[in-house]
Amino acid sequence: MTQPWIKSPRFDGLFILLPPFAALAVVLLLPERFRSTDEMPVIAWVSLVLLIDVAHVYSTLFRTYFDPARFRPRRRLFLTIPLLCYAVGVGLYSLDAGWFWRVLAYLAVFHFVRQQYGFLRLYARTETAPRPYRQLDTVVIYTATLYPLLWWHLTPGRHFNWFVDGDFWQTASPQTGIRTVLTALYVGLLLLYVAKEVRLYQTRRWINWPRNLLVAGTVLSWYAGIVLFNGDVAFTMLNVVAHGIPYIALIWATSRPSRGVWASLLRSYGIVFFLSVLVLLAYLEEGLWDGLVWHEHPSVFGLFGQLPPVQTDVWLAWLVPLLSLPQSTHYVLDGFIWRNRPGG
Repeated sequence: MTQPWIKSPRFDGLFILLPPFAALAVVLLLPERFRSTDEMPVIAWVSLVLLIDVAHVYSTLFRTYFDPARFRPRRRLFLTIPLLCYAVGVGLYSLDAGWFWRVLAYLAVFHFVRQQYGFLRLYARTETAPRPYRQLDTVVIYTATLYPLLWWHLTPGRHFNWFVDGDFWQTASPQTGIRTVLTALYVGLLLLYVAKEVRLYQTRRWINWPRNLLVAGTVLSWYAGIVLFNGDVAFTMLNVVAHGIPYIALIWATSRPSRGVWASLLRSYGIVFFLSVLVLLAYLEEGLWDGLVWHEHPSVFGLFGQLPPVQTDVWLAWLVPLLSLPQSTHYVLDGFIWRNRPGG
């Protein structure tokens, strides 16, 4: 049997399967304070948040709005979802800013979790394993992401957040008993998965390397970033690198427009143009955030320093959902654009 690569062994290995392992290796080499404090140097924020996390959001454009062949058959969906996201965002922020960020954070988490399941399905698409084995794969990939998230909810005092402080609900004190039970279930399922893989190898003399590397990378990055370490840099690197780089790679490998102006530019300038668009849009978005709302990185966004700060709740209720619209649209649209249907 051949391995079920998405593009090729080298491409998948470098850009989809390697990122979580590489991120963990970098974290282990960093000074200890980056694994245990909320310190976030500007260079780390630019490299991880701006150039990967925010940039990967805009890669969706090349599978949707920039591709006439995909946009026209689903025009109503692609135009309705941003309007709905903005309307819901304004409504939530008007009621309570905290709830706006909480809903957006959980929507983002859902998107991150589902991406790992999506890659699992891609790498298991050619397998004919018994149904219980396939079901176990699904349970394990969800467990690899949900166990650290539940542990986070049961462990106050983490030095990181998803978007803003308090966006996740957390218990007032560590819930040691519940965490012990969850950990036992977690370890048991991982051992069961290993036993299943051993059994499959004994019967087929073949190992699905990309699927197993995906599961291993998911387990390592989510556990290390949330449970093992308690540092903002460690969490951000393991979270963002393991998610954003594979997503951008998947878009590049499968979703470049086949016709139109964007297709022409991609044919002429290739990956340099593709990445430049992502970085430019990410910089513009974060510049607006910094100039109008956050004011945290003036050294990075000096061009936006002359913008008037928005401080009134009424104006923020209109502005914040607008600035976050690329993210919310990305999270929602991603649930539709990978379905196997014509034009999708």
